[in-house]
Amino acid sequence: MTAIRARPRFSDRILDMRVTASAPGHPTQAPRFGRTPPFAFANKRLFMAQEHAPRLEPRLFHPRYWGSWLGLSLLWLLVLLPWRSQMWLGRQLGTLARKLLKSRVKIARRNLELAMPELSRDEREALLVQNFESVGCAIFEVGMAWFWPDWRMRRLMKVEGEEHVIDAIEKGQGMLLLSCHFLTLELNARCFGLVRPGVGVYRPNTNPVLEYAQYHGRCASNKYLVDRMDVKGMIKALRNGDALWYAPDHDYGSHASVFVPYFAVEQAATITGTATLARVKNTVTLPCYNIRTREGYTLHIGAPLADYPSGDDMADASRANREIEAAVRKAPEQYMWLHRRFKTRPNPDDPGYY
Repeated sequence: MTAIRARPRFSDRILDMRVTASAPGHPTQAPRFGRTPPFAFANKRLFMAQEHAPRLEPRLFHPRYWGSWLGLSLLWLLVLLPWRSQMWLGRQLGTLARKLLKSRVKIARRNLELAMPELSRDEREALLVQNFESVGCAIFEVGMAWFWPDWRMRRLMKVEGEEHVIDAIEKGQGMLLLSCHFLTLELNARCFGLVRPGVGVYRPNTNPVLEYAQYHGRCASNKYLVDRMDVKGMIKALRNGDALWYAPDHDYGSHASVFVPYFAVEQAATITGTATLARVKNTVTLPCYNIRTREGYTLHIGAPLADYPSGDDMADASRANREIEAAVRKAPEQYMWLHRRFKTRPNPDDPGYY
């Protein structure tokens, strides 16, 4: 009796092809992700090494974490709603937050005064209202980024500048994605991962349940995450030809920072890590950010920054700030103004802004 060999599933054949292509001596060709069908990354967790990913352990179901599980379950249910319904609910939630979170409102208002003095008080107040509505929408967008299937995400996303990613892939270059803290930052990573799975830089959560959800949610279409303190891990990702998402626009203190202009503040503490990572051999720096529109989301991928880094930390930090500022001015109501961006002063004796 002749044995009949079962035909392997398509996903298994894709995996075999990737394993073969990665074998020593086997010629490889950079994939053109712009033409890759949606199902090519359906079994992404088979392809992407996540040795350090948090695991679902019995201790995560201790009663002390039931509140976290309840919140995540509620978020999962809410993002089943149509997108426009979620955005309406988000705006209502943001309006409520503006009335309750007085300290955050004060910080956001002060940031707008410092960054955009050219606006009138009424214009800044209107922007503040829109900003908190966007904060509410961001809660739902976290759930969308973590829980939505690829096909649903693709229906709302539009990509501009994908050719820059394809060009870098074909040249075997690592990509430093110069991004910023838009309130849509979770969707920024998710949308880019659907173009080219990459590596994210993040701060681990002290709550193990939220850390588990955060890590695996952010890897829904990406490879793995690197602790923001793990510079060696970031460099390794770039040397491996990966795309590394990096947002240097917060105030991280005076350590490894220089004071350069950011918006209207002449001396804003800005980390020099962007130029440090950009110096990695065969790496290009691509501005990358995601903006919410009436129809969905547009992922903007800019052309590689020419002559960057220059070797001058002050000039390089200034240039990074200018790139970020230009992006923020396209949708200032969607930027994260809630943090004390200008808290560090050049001289400790200088009066604080807050």
